Amino acid sequence: MRNGAQHLGECSSSTSWSSQQDTEDDQMIAVVLSEELAKLDGSVAGRLSGLAPVPHVPRINSYIPNISDASLDHQRLLQRLHVYGLYEVKVSGDGNCQFRALSDQMYKSPEYHKHVRKDIVKQLKDHRNLYEGYVPMKYKRYCKKMAKSGEWGDHVTLQAASDKSCG
Repeated sequence: MRNGAQHLGECSSSTSWSSQQDTEDDQMIAVVLSEELAKLDGSVAGRLSGLAPVPHVPRINSYIPNISDASLDHQRLLQRLHVYGLYEVKVSGDGNCQFRALSDQMYKSPEYHKHVRKDIVKQLKDHRNLYEGYVPMKYKRYCKKMAKSGEWGDHVTLQAASDKSCG
C-alpha cells in the first residue's frame, strides 16, 4: 500500500528489499531506543507508583454526548491528569494512534510506532492461545491486518502490548 492506493503485481525483489530495509530500520531503532532508555532514571515510574487513587464513578452514556457534555468530560480528564502530575499528549490520528501513544509512553516519542506495532504483532503470533478467543475473524487474517501501518489498534492489541511490556 502506497499513498493510500494498493499496488498489485509487484515483483518479489521489492519484497526482499523491503524486508532488508525493515531489518536495517529495526537495528537503527534498537540502537536509538537503547540510548534513550539509558538516559531515563526511573523518576516517572517512581512518581507513578506512589500515587494515591482518585475516586472514579464511571458514567454510562445512553445517548451520544453533545459537544458540551464531551467538553466537560474532557475537562474532567485534564483535571485528573493534573492531580497526578500528568498531561495530555496529542498524537496523529492516522490509524496508528494507539501505537503512537504506546510508543510515546515507552520511548518518549511517538515516532517508534512501527517498532511498537511490530512487537505487538509478534506477541499476538507468539501467544495465539491468549488472544484468539477475542478476535472476531480468522486469527491469521487478524494478525496480517494488524501488521499493516494505518490499521487501528483495538482491545486485543492493547492487551498484547500490556502483556509484552509486563511479562
